[in-house]
Amino acid sequence: MQGVSTLPQGYLYFPRIEAETIETERIIMSLLPRKSSSIAPEWWDYTTLDADLVRDAAALTPQSMARLSRPGFRVVFYDTLEDFYLAEALEYLEAWKQSTPDNPVGICGPIGPTEQLPLVARMVNALQLDVREGHFWGMDEWVVDGCEVPASHPLSFEKADRKLCFERINPRLRMGDGNLHFPKAETKAFRATWDAGIRCAVMQGGQGDVKHWAFNDPVRRKGIHKNAPPTAAEYLKLATRVVDLHPLTIAQNARTSGGGNIALVPTQAVSVGPVETWKADKVSIWHAGNHDNPFGQRLTCLMIAKRIVDTSVPMSLLGLHPNVQFNYFRPGVGSCQVKMR
Repeated sequence: MQGVSTLPQGYLYFPRIEAETIETERIIMSLLPRKSSSIAPEWWDYTTLDADLVRDAAALTPQSMARLSRPGFRVVFYDTLEDFYLAEALEYLEAWKQSTPDNPVGICGPIGPTEQLPLVARMVNALQLDVREGHFWGMDEWVVDGCEVPASHPLSFEKADRKLCFERINPRLRMGDGNLHFPKAETKAFRATWDAGIRCAVMQGGQGDVKHWAFNDPVRRKGIHKNAPPTAAEYLKLATRVVDLHPLTIAQNARTSGGGNIALVPTQAVSVGPVETWKADKVSIWHAGNHDNPFGQRLTCLMIAKRIVDTSVPMSLLGLHPNVQFNYFRPGVGSCQVKMR
């Protein structure tokens, strides 16, 4: 079938995904038997992937991961956390330095990781860098009862961005609130900022256990997606929206931010989507080893490098973006060897 070829391990590769109609893709995908998730049977996720792909990802070493770099996808390793988070913080400064009143530029940043945020403020202050013309987009926020959580919520991402970064920047140097764009459950105003003539130099992100960027999680296994996850063409049409969170995402955020208290974590969020992501000049993903595990860090590296697109692993869609960089803290990559503990 034109536009689809089989790789040696039996992977599906969509080199011309833009040429496929949604219905044609859906038919192709529905003909391929897919196993049930071993984590949450009512959802799609990476445990529904072909066993050969899982095996090949687990076998990757840091050296073989570095060799997966290709035009449009760069794999970078850092040997110390200091170097890792400093490099992440510098992306903020590099974006804001480009911004002028006539040509505004910004960065879209995550909560998770957060260690780069105080470094951003420290460097702006130390260098006396005037960033008043710079812009910032928050990439997601929790939603409860149909509304984004207020900044007073203990898990508020906006609160974290402000307290860890923007409130630490000298008021004479920092941008005003009009240049800070945080997503709301009513998404119209936030989405409009992406079409307001502001260039997004880079969209940063972490990678969650469920292999998302922002809260672009896999979807529930129901309706037209009961037998196959959304096609790439379908998923790429998603813009900022309120999403239901995969159980893995809820558990992960309880672990990383809530001391393990799952009841504290909302089950919905508002998140930038692929539509906004593809408006960024570059997508920069930061793997410190604190969020996703050794297997997940390898899996998405392989899928993006080989352009193996499967929306049960949303991060794999970045294989279709023209400029992606994966940044790894080398000791955080760990090992997929079995160890009984």
